[in-house]
Amino acid sequence: MKRGFAYVALTLMALSTGALAARVGEPAPNFTAVDSNGKAHTLAAYHGKFVVLEWHNQGCPYTQKHYNSGNMERLQKEWTQKGVVWFTVISSAPGTQGYVTADQENDYMRRMHAAPTAALLDPTGDLGHLYDAKTTPHMFIINPDGVLIYDGAIDDKPTPDQADIATSRNYVSLALSEAMAGKPVSTPTSRPYGCSVKYAH
Repeated sequence: MKRGFAYVALTLMALSTGALAARVGEPAPNFTAVDSNGKAHTLAAYHGKFVVLEWHNQGCPYTQKHYNSGNMERLQKEWTQKGVVWFTVISSAPGTQGYVTADQENDYMRRMHAAPTAALLDPTGDLGHLYDAKTTPHMFIINPDGVLIYDGAIDDKPTPDQADIATSRNYVSLALSEAMAGKPVSTPTSRPYGCSVKYAH
């Protein structure tokens, strides 16, 4: 019960101040965000599941590396089939690269055969700032206890070259595999790479 109250307190602090960024090893701040189909999601609703947050920008060459190759879609399908909740998050502000309407995002996901649980639209940047998302892509993993266990790059090849994917070390898959096996995450943080998130402020 005490942990529940602490979680609620953290949520209220994060939402009211906007200054409490997520940190590995600590409870992930709760959020409410609306997806491209108009459905609201809260992190608290997925307590008991692994949750992946994937920051996204259609126009970013680093994002295109993982989508045009099919790599991101493969990851989404593999891990959602294992019960992971996977949110694509778009924090580009109106008028900036990567900003999309709900219809545009849904059309993109159909064309790319993307398979996240949902695409969360964050044009105000509130969710992005809450997690201090810096790049597209920037990946976060939250465990079933609501603790952030990974923050960083998708892999160890910080280039826009699709050919690098085959020889890369995928930090997201590694962290999920280790955590699901009850092991500590061997690489809990890494430097994210990609285009800067196009925040409104």
